[in-house]
Amino acid sequence: MLRRTFLASTLAAPLVGTARKRPNILYIMADDHASHAISAYGSTINRTPHIDRLARDGSRLDNCFCTNSICTPSRAVILTGQYSHVTGVKTLNDPLDPARQNVAKLLRDGGYSTGMIGKWHLHKDPSGFDYWNILPGQGAYYDPVFIEMGEKKKHTGYCTDLIGDFSLDWLKRWDASKKRDNPFFLMCHHKAPHRPWQPGPKYASMLRDVKVDEPNSLYDDYADRAAAARLATMRVGEHMTKTDVKVDLPPNLKGNDLRRWAYQLYIKDYLRCIQSVDDNVGKLLNWLSSTGHEEDTVVIYTSDQGFFLGDHGWFDKRFMYEESLRMPFLIRYPREIKPSVNHDITLNLDFAETFLDYARLKVPADMQGRSFRQNLHGKAPADWRKSMYYRYWMHLADHGVAAHYGVRTERYKLIYYYGKALGSSGAINQDRPPEWELFDLLKDPREMRNVYADPSYAMVVSDMKKELSRLQQNYGDTPCE
Repeated sequence: MLRRTFLASTLAAPLVGTARKRPNILYIMADDHASHAISAYGSTINRTPHIDRLARDGSRLDNCFCTNSICTPSRAVILTGQYSHVTGVKTLNDPLDPARQNVAKLLRDGGYSTGMIGKWHLHKDPSGFDYWNILPGQGAYYDPVFIEMGEKKKHTGYCTDLIGDFSLDWLKRWDASKKRDNPFFLMCHHKAPHRPWQPGPKYASMLRDVKVDEPNSLYDDYADRAAAARLATMRVGEHMTKTDVKVDLPPNLKGNDLRRWAYQLYIKDYLRCIQSVDDNVGKLLNWLSSTGHEEDTVVIYTSDQGFFLGDHGWFDKRFMYEESLRMPFLIRYPREIKPSVNHDITLNLDFAETFLDYARLKVPADMQGRSFRQNLHGKAPADWRKSMYYRYWMHLADHGVAAHYGVRTERYKLIYYYGKALGSSGAINQDRPPEWELFDLLKDPREMRNVYADPSYAMVVSDMKKELSRLQQNYGDTPCE
């Protein structure tokens, strides 16, 4: 129903630029790049000058969220415009059916030249792309193997630079071909800065003599939170390995001392990886500028989800907490988008529909998101969402994170940890009831105090549960008892 409303409003009010040729779409996505590690989002721990160019010349989305904060499911959502329970890609182990409709197929059928380069991570070969060159699984940082149109080839070099070079080569071939009259859709997917955060030679010593600022919640003790938070095994230091920090963990360091020590090693390598990503974003932006394609190209930079940068003492993602839930999203289209910041709630569920809107192609009825192209002009439809639905399915599979779902509005977030409940020791306890968390994001933006049991929030709890039920019904998901 929401999608049909959007279609009607779009047809009734064409956007600027519809008389021009359809734009190219360059979609650049990193893996686990948190928005608070981008200087355009106010990061105090690093600088990303090339990524920031998109924010300077385009729009920065400040409330872009993922619907399932884990790599494989998020990528399936982005391609299909459908929730995990619809695609069947709920966990890291679920493949995306190549026969399923996806946005690349729709764009290719609509006259676009389509390419996919970098991390795919959907288990089966890509479909819908004229050309693809992907990493097998997660891939390697150094001298990686790529699978090019079904053929494995080992390459010498650093993975981030190779992905940038392969993407640039594809763009040059498109530019030189007879198909140049057809706009392009290129998905450039970086492996970095995914764990184990192995930087390239150029930035191996960056920040060596610098103390990186610690997040305010690095020493979180998880008081006033559900047991699910307290028992997760993703604490900086305590749950890291030598591969993560690149040296032996000192046996004499414990607790906060170990966390403080490991944070500096981990975060520096993470930021070093990002610098190579930023360089390669600049490489593609410079090519667009030098060849005259800048004006006619929609450029997007995002990540497949957020990431904990020591926030709550954690690394990784999965939880519905803000640092994991929030995605960076920067978009530039000089012909149409003026420099701006957008605060509307947008989702990775909406990406495919937005691509199709720019391409002036019909949105299939089974897509569950909607285009936010109008929103980028400050003209959000009157019925634009005021809440979003999230679900993480991998109960205790990795890092001891319990399966959960929840709803977020502008001010509040309600999370329900369902399935087999957790005892204080981390063991399964059938007698313990499932857990709820409610956060008042206005008063508690770092989510340090669960107010679910606070009597003064009783009406908020009731309203949020009703909204959660409404969203589950709207999207066709099944609640758990």
